[in-house]
Amino acid sequence: MQGPMRFGSLAIAAALGVALATGAQAQEPFYKGKQVKLIISAGVAGGYATYARLLVQHMPNHLPGKPDMLFQSMPGAGGLLATNYLYAQAPQDGTVIGLIHSTVPLGPLLGMQGARFDALKLNWLGSMDRSDGPCTVWHTAPIKTWQDMLDKEFIVGSSGVGSQMDVYPAAMNKLFGTKIRVIGGYKDGALIFQAMERGEIHGRCGPQLTSIGALRPQWLSEHRINVPIMVSEQRSPLFPNAPTLIELAKDEPTRQQIRLLIVSQDLDRPVLAPPGLPPERVKLLRDAFNATMKDPAFLADIKKLRLTLDWVSGEEVHKLLANAYSAPPDVVSAAKELMGGK
Repeated sequence: MQGPMRFGSLAIAAALGVALATGAQAQEPFYKGKQVKLIISAGVAGGYATYARLLVQHMPNHLPGKPDMLFQSMPGAGGLLATNYLYAQAPQDGTVIGLIHSTVPLGPLLGMQGARFDALKLNWLGSMDRSDGPCTVWHTAPIKTWQDMLDKEFIVGSSGVGSQMDVYPAAMNKLFGTKIRVIGGYKDGALIFQAMERGEIHGRCGPQLTSIGALRPQWLSEHRINVPIMVSEQRSPLFPNAPTLIELAKDEPTRQQIRLLIVSQDLDRPVLAPPGLPPERVKLLRDAFNATMKDPAFLADIKKLRLTLDWVSGEEVHKLLANAYSAPPDVVSAAKELMGGK
């Protein structure tokens, strides 16, 4: 009986070994051996790409399995091209995430042409910064003050109809009668900065002070730009004499419309995943994003590159958007009319 018993014991041990090996394999982290792609809605030379490079460098260290991570530029339509792709075409398994223009999440609410997604179904992982919304003007341009914006044509650059670079001028022209002309077609903010230096355009409207600090710090130290207006709630400490649109608004309905338009300033450089992800995968990505924002190595790189970081969690981004989408219908309707389909 000893032989059969020993054979039986070996068979049981072998079966247990297979079971344990299978269990170990099943428990391997989802991201082990995988590649994660970060889609950015801007070109490769601007501020978005700078933040993207840091994110793909540090975020994998906080994902179980430490996947490879790279970023891919998908500019177009002010961020709508990348967002529509993430919503409808990207794999819904957590191997593709995005970093998009901050005005885009409000696109469907405000009737932006070409916005084909439901912002509240996207999985928001967080936002890397908060921002002000200045209009900056090259120092040799004829625009110096807010009154100049009312009296003279102000030519600004834009990367597309979904970005603040296009949205803010449209709002100011309609609400306040400014004479801003938008020149579109620039792939990213860095190319717009070059156009300002060449005298091809006067300036740019929308969040940009972070990018200027990183890409053109001499503009600030050598006073090469003027700021005639801040599209924001509060004045900027860098340009304390520049008034805000909220200050200039004549009535509460106007202030409500402006506040709806600048919700995106509290979620600058938002990071997201497609809809349909398993909840546990969303949690992994959100936890990794949060950990990256606190990572000493990441923070050291942020400081070295003279970037700013005022991050917001994914849960808070979703809450901000949910509040915006539940705004009173009359305010939303007025804001849509204000946008004119931009």
